[in-house]
Amino acid sequence: METQNQINQESNSSLDNAINISQDYILSLQHPEGYWVGELESNVTLTAETVLLYKIWGISESLPNCKIKAYLCNQQNKYGGWELFYGDGGEISTSIEAYMALRLLGMSKEDSILVNAKKFILSKGGISKARIFTKFHLALIGCYSWKGLPSIPPWIMALNNNLPFTIYEMASWARESTVPLIIVFDKQPTFLIDSSFNLNELYVEEIGKIQYGLSYKNDWTDIFLWLDKIFQVLGKFNLVPFRERGLREAEKWMLNHQQESGDWGGIMPPMLNSLIAFRTLGYDLEDPSVRRGLEAIQRFSIEKDEDYYVQACVSPVWDTAWMIRALTESGLSRNHLSLQLAGDWLLSKQCLDYGDWAVKNKLGKPGGWAFEFTNRFYPDIDDSAAVVMALEGINLVNEQQKEAAISRCLQWIETMQSKTGGWAAFDIDNNQSWLNEVPYGDLKAMIDPNSADITARVLEMLGSCNLKISDKRITKALNYLYSEQEKDGSWFGRWGVNYIYGTSGVLSALAVLNSDENHSQLSKGVNWLLSCQNEDGGWGETCFSYDNPNLKGKGISTASQTAWSLIGLLDAGKALNSFATNHIDRGIEYLLNTQTNSGTWEEEEFTGTGFPSHFYIRYRLYCIYFPLIALGRYKQFKHLF
Repeated sequence: METQNQINQESNSSLDNAINISQDYILSLQHPEGYWVGELESNVTLTAETVLLYKIWGISESLPNCKIKAYLCNQQNKYGGWELFYGDGGEISTSIEAYMALRLLGMSKEDSILVNAKKFILSKGGISKARIFTKFHLALIGCYSWKGLPSIPPWIMALNNNLPFTIYEMASWARESTVPLIIVFDKQPTFLIDSSFNLNELYVEEIGKIQYGLSYKNDWTDIFLWLDKIFQVLGKFNLVPFRERGLREAEKWMLNHQQESGDWGGIMPPMLNSLIAFRTLGYDLEDPSVRRGLEAIQRFSIEKDEDYYVQACVSPVWDTAWMIRALTESGLSRNHLSLQLAGDWLLSKQCLDYGDWAVKNKLGKPGGWAFEFTNRFYPDIDDSAAVVMALEGINLVNEQQKEAAISRCLQWIETMQSKTGGWAAFDIDNNQSWLNEVPYGDLKAMIDPNSADITARVLEMLGSCNLKISDKRITKALNYLYSEQEKDGSWFGRWGVNYIYGTSGVLSALAVLNSDENHSQLSKGVNWLLSCQNEDGGWGETCFSYDNPNLKGKGISTASQTAWSLIGLLDAGKALNSFATNHIDRGIEYLLNTQTNSGTWEEEEFTGTGFPSHFYIRYRLYCIYFPLIALGRYKQFKHLF
């Protein structure tokens, strides 16, 4: 019979082996320049919209159309639709755009794939039930009427920054997407691909009886629909004030905000919208801005042997910061050459320009980091805090340069705190919630308010790196987190799915900052996480929890969400001096049992959030670096006890 000592030795050996092979795998993924970058998988709409864009420009033959067609066909689910996230059963707007792209690529509507898709789409209400942006894309090719779309008045570009509303009250992603749409919605172009092309088969109604228009809700938000009617009438009779000036300002803004890398904001929607706006304005295909924009889309694309698709974004700074943390927290030397190379690469990516954030933040100086390779207009707080923690964990040849970079970033983050005490992603006090009710903002993502997860990241950075900002700011931030805790002890996760993500992040923050005074909050958060553990020892949460709070903390176990739970429990346990050992051991056992021989973990589920309820991301590296961090912290815990 094995003694307890032998069992412990075998357990430690298994843990050490899991850490070692994971570290080796991660090191094998590092690019020669020092960074890591994983694939960001989302739904098929961006690929479908890229097909549309290239058709509009008349250059669709430059795309690998057969591979795109194969990708779209392979993504269709058994019900005939296409999904927002893995396992959701299919979503109408996503399915309509996939159908549109396949038709544009030459697939017959009699093909069994489209026959099944048509049945699914019609069962959900057809085109008339689609989101505004899907209808917009259809209107561009004459498959929907512009009469059914809201207006975007050009005069908003002429509003002075001292007024209560300007475009800078929109979230950065909404702003960069809206400005080019001002031009397109004003001109209302129709680019006829083929005189006989239509998607009439996707309407439930008879074509002559389609009711184009926006639906009233019989509440205060209907005021926006009445205002839209007024704007529409003014536009029809060319009575829109400052129209020409607004259109000129929108074009100028687009040109000024194009990155040297060719993209806008480092994300696909404004890239697509800007190139549609250029086409609407009659730009030539060889115009430098057009050419650079199309080249940027190619860099966001992934081509494999059999398929081709487009990512919403690229994440090298984010992935590199977390890879560094995973390697160091699992025992790799602070002086390891791979970490030094990665650290130097991160230092080279610090944003030292005044971006859009400076419009409302009059005190801050540049010093943050962005998500992408290049994004000088939009550094974000989450990436910046993650990078600081990564850099603090390693030794670089030029330590003075590192400390100076961290100091710049700390000053910038401090001035980005909102009045309520929290931090948002890209802007300060970007919280005019009425904007989510404007007719064309049906994704409910027009603003960038504070979130518990980003606020927690900042506080974790301060506590774990022993960095100082004013006590008053810290107190406000802690009070904000306390106020955001749900009655059951959890916290909402804005940028990751969902309450597991938010709760884990806040526990890690409270554990390293003022932990003597927040035992109550820590204990409630721990108890909630423990209540969510699955029978297999792991944790999981479905994206549906954004729509149905009864599903919070519920879902099949995933490596990333299990890791988040373990990280939160281990950090909180250290602060409380009380560990839920049995639960933690079972969670670690789940990770050890599901690790592949190559040192990876696999998960199909989407655990990253773009826009809650509307857009989700599967970060391919989340199930690599977060589990390694959990294993590393567990090993430290085992050494302590």
